[in-house]
Amino acid sequence: MQLSLEREAQVRRYEDFVNHQLRVDLQNTLARRDKVFHTIAEYLKLRNQIELIKSQHVNELKTMMDIGCEFFMQAKIPDTSKVVINLGAGYHVEMTLDEAIQFINEKGKRLTEAAERHTDLASNIKANIKVVLTAIEEILLLEQTEQKVY
Repeated sequence: MQLSLEREAQVRRYEDFVNHQLRVDLQNTLARRDKVFHTIAEYLKLRNQIELIKSQHVNELKTMMDIGCEFFMQAKIPDTSKVVINLGAGYHVEMTLDEAIQFINEKGKRLTEAAERHTDLASNIKANIKVVLTAIEEILLLEQTEQKVY
């Protein structure tokens, strides 16, 4: 079963497109989605901690703080009525606990929408991969059919 040179080149182009374009796009899209999921998890963890502080009526707090590279130091928070939240792009804002919870809920909605967009894009890329692989199969079947006829 010898493929004609033209069809062999066509199959190779399709395989290269799948392996070097579509699969790379899929990996990048899934990596971006995973990063969004990680951010969502961080915000949820922060919201849970804020709600715990509110429910326990904690005015002062001792904790361990990560100062980078998994190095921790003891920290004392003298006033827990406000928190500083990283908005992104290097901006931080001091908020009351209620404002912070409201912000986190809104941010969570936006992040969830972004994660859904990445999931939809990944599904589309997977569908495109399937279409191209089906096209390769059709080319190979066409070649086999033509060889049987001749």
